[in-house]
Amino acid sequence: MKKLNNNYLPYILLLIQPAFMASNLVVGRGGVEYVPPISLAFWRWFFVILILLPFTYQKIFDNFKALKKEWKKLFFLGFMGCGVCGAFPFMAGVTTTVANMGIIYTSSPIFIILISSYFYKERLNLVQFLGLALCFTGVVSIIAKGDLGLLISLKFTSGDLWMLGAAIGWALYSVFLLNWKSKFSLFSRFTIIAFFGAVSLLPFSLIENYFFRPVIFNEGFYFWTIFAAISPGIIAFSLYAQVQKNLGASVTGFTLYLFTVYGAFYGIVLFGEMLKSFHYFGAILVFAGMFFVKKKKI
Repeated sequence: MKKLNNNYLPYILLLIQPAFMASNLVVGRGGVEYVPPISLAFWRWFFVILILLPFTYQKIFDNFKALKKEWKKLFFLGFMGCGVCGAFPFMAGVTTTVANMGIIYTSSPIFIILISSYFYKERLNLVQFLGLALCFTGVVSIIAKGDLGLLISLKFTSGDLWMLGAAIGWALYSVFLLNWKSKFSLFSRFTIIAFFGAVSLLPFSLIENYFFRPVIFNEGFYFWTIFAAISPGIIAFSLYAQVQKNLGASVTGFTLYLFTVYGAFYGIVLFGEMLKSFHYFGAILVFAGMFFVKKKKI
């Protein structure tokens, strides 16, 4: 029984992790009313560092020699995972629709497969590709509201390019997070990645603050930045790293499809959006796809 539980635990976490990751949609919809997008991304990671550092600083200090060797890789991970993927989606929302954002971001698992295949020769089998197709079809049916005409008529804007950048950034983060081995523990490494993410966002946050929209440090600011730091930040990223360690970059990338499904439920519960037949149809396809992703053969 213990062996069975250990075998299935990564897949259970694969289902749970996107629930926390999708809470970023809640931040994107509610938080940007109180905090400008780039500054929201910066302060989110600033608070992640404040929360984690008391528990990780000693291990980081003890492995300072490893930090000197790994810092370039860790900076790249911070720039991609926390910088690009932290700010680009919020910036995209200014000029594009949620539908476009969802479709483009779900392309990230495809980029993960391509990058893993090119750099590390990681492959998915035919059954798992079937799962990929089912997941993608389910997500598109939700985004298009079951109307093919709506999907065809979508127009792309500069915000779509920001979202494409986020999708590629997440793919690069996912692949190299798994394949670049580290001397640091999961949380120590995450603390350093968050630090470099905040560093990469700081100059852009200052420009945004002084030339476009200033940050107002009120209750709304602290609520949304701390919530973003904990739920789609510490919890989501830590679970993602743990699942990826067991299942690999390509399979773990499928969390983005569940991310869209959970996002739809958040919309219903928190923002009064209605659940319709295409939501059920899409969700069934996504979960069927997840089933095939974990299978090695039929």
